[in-house]
Amino acid sequence: MRDLTIIPRGHALAQDQDGRLYDPVLRGALQKRGQESVAALEAAIALRQAARRLHLWMERWAEEHGFSEGRLHVLIALHHSPGHRIALGRLAADLDVVPRTVTGLVDHLERDGLVERVHDTEDRRSVYAQLTRLGQERIDAIRQQAVARESAFTLAFDEGELAELRHLCLRVSESLGDPGAFPPRP
Repeated sequence: MRDLTIIPRGHALAQDQDGRLYDPVLRGALQKRGQESVAALEAAIALRQAARRLHLWMERWAEEHGFSEGRLHVLIALHHSPGHRIALGRLAADLDVVPRTVTGLVDHLERDGLVERVHDTEDRRSVYAQLTRLGQERIDAIRQQAVARESAFTLAFDEGELAELRHLCLRVSESLGDPGAFPPRP
């Protein structure tokens, strides 16, 4: 049986009467199964598919520069932080990962000379990740390309569509609430 959460690459999409894209095979399968809210399921599946493809797209780009996506996110977070440093616990929270994951990412970046751990002068228990000069140079070298890469997929959209896309994505994020809370708040 076909996994209804995946829209295969090259799968022929169609347009509904309002000119909006949909997957006719998926819609037919949902209707055959007697799903109550075909529109809600189609939207959720399309969103997951877009998120999955965007993640893979970003992951492959990061690999072209010798990073995992997670390591690149750490470098970007540090680049945009005051003094190019963040407490490890805060970094984990900002990246929505467990502290153990941040420890591994920082270990690799530290080994490569891109990040260093520094202790808080006022509280020795607090440890920060800080971008090194080499880390800053690496980020500066790929930053312009990163911005171009991240905005490349938006070229197919006009300003109104981009505003609507942003609005809908933020509404989805808002409706899901805290990732640790389940089910989403009504």
